[in-house]
Amino acid sequence: MENIPEQFAHIKGWGVDADPENEPTYPMKHYTGDDRRRMNYERPPRQTNGIEVLHSNERPGLTAVYGTSSPPSGLSGVIRRFAFRFSEGSFGHWLPLILADRVNMIEGIFDDLRHGFFPNIMAERGWKAEWKYNKKGLAKRALIGALIATAAIVLLSKNKGPKKRQLAASDDDWLHRW
Repeated sequence: MENIPEQFAHIKGWGVDADPENEPTYPMKHYTGDDRRRMNYERPPRQTNGIEVLHSNERPGLTAVYGTSSPPSGLSGVIRRFAFRFSEGSFGHWLPLILADRVNMIEGIFDDLRHGFFPNIMAERGWKAEWKYNKKGLAKRALIGALIATAAIVLLSKNKGPKKRQLAASDDDWLHRW
């Protein structure tokens, strides 16, 4: 067998947990006999709820601690409320949550514009690094995006009204009457 420590020695930090004397996960537990005392502990006070918090329909209530930094709002909030009607084991829960994240991103851009801040979308999306390290992939994605946008514009801008009547050959005879 090859000498693995020497093979990866050039990687900074590799093997820091290889010393069995300095292994933080062993022994997992030192039995002290106090396990029964854990059953009678005093519960800490629950976090107060001042805003809407969505939680799984598989749980009877809220967890002891939860995040309140971004309550559901707007169209993304409506989509999130819809998603939490379904079990966590179904696509009906996770796919709407993914869609809600994308909608929330767009809502955030509009919110920035509303407050007078123009976001630097190219920097936030990492396009500078993408251009530096993956020009071909970025160009391919930009081309595909432009094609999709062009197709959407063409499809949406077609005249949806009544179609214009085609001129029949006999309609063209009025020129000959003069």
